Amino acid sequence: MTNLITVSNLVKRYNGTAVLDGVSLSVPAGCVTGFIGANGAGKTTTIRMIMGLSKPDAGDVVLLGEPFGPNADDATARRIKSRIGVVFDTCPFVGDLPVKTAGALMRAAFPESWRQGIFEDLLKQFDLDPKKRVKDLSRGMGMKLQLACALAHDPDLLVLDEATAGLDPLARDEILDLLRNFMASEQRGILISSHITTDLEKIADRVVCIDKGRIAFDVEKDEITDLAGVAHCRTAEFERVRESDLFAGAAPKNLRRAMSVDVLVPDRFGFAKRFPNIACDRATIDDYLQLMLEG
Repeated sequence: MTNLITVSNLVKRYNGTAVLDGVSLSVPAGCVTGFIGANGAGKTTTIRMIMGLSKPDAGDVVLLGEPFGPNADDATARRIKSRIGVVFDTCPFVGDLPVKTAGALMRAAFPESWRQGIFEDLLKQFDLDPKKRVKDLSRGMGMKLQLACALAHDPDLLVLDEATAGLDPLARDEILDLLRNFMASEQRGILISSHITTDLEKIADRVVCIDKGRIAFDVEKDEITDLAGVAHCRTAEFERVRESDLFAGAAPKNLRRAMSVDVLVPDRFGFAKRFPNIACDRATIDDYLQLMLEG
């Protein structure tokens, strides 16, 4: 399977402090990769490195099969960027510009691939007034404007940084449906960072977590939501669970609560057969994240 994004051992330091420390991840064609982590963990810095907006101190970025970075020549940068749609966590357009002028700027930037009809259809779908100024848009509407611009030049890859932030649940579902339609082609891919992990449970194929500038885990989403579980043990039960062979010799990730010990179980079905009297719930991405980082 061809990777649309390949990031290898990225390192970035600010004032001698490593913000990224050997970050590696990939987005294969046909895959939606969710990128999660706490504020300040390195998500946006990684995305800036991928997009060539900031230069890494070490490591490599390959986009759409070509090495890419701030030093890429103009022809390479234009060719690669014309195939990528980007939504940042804040709207980048000048505040005094009308919405339709933001579209005109994008049309000038992507003269060969821009589809004006798609842009206008998305403005109607998002209820975006073409005459309204960017600075008068809410955060959520600014995100919708960016997404309309990103989709209107027919990209092969979407890079979305908190693209559903600031949207109500109905609007988020509308955006997710658009992204599903975008992924109808198996040659396309999405990298999406988000704090709203329930959105990733609906759309992601893979989940990558960054913590303090390092990749904490990189797993198929189904391994979390379809297979993993959280067992709620009494202290005595936890000792039996910990000594079992269900964890391949590793110490199980666990968090002690007031009345129980929560244990991250890699296979909740196998766990239920071994310990039928211990409650074991399906794991969410939030559960998995908390236990992996804090357990």
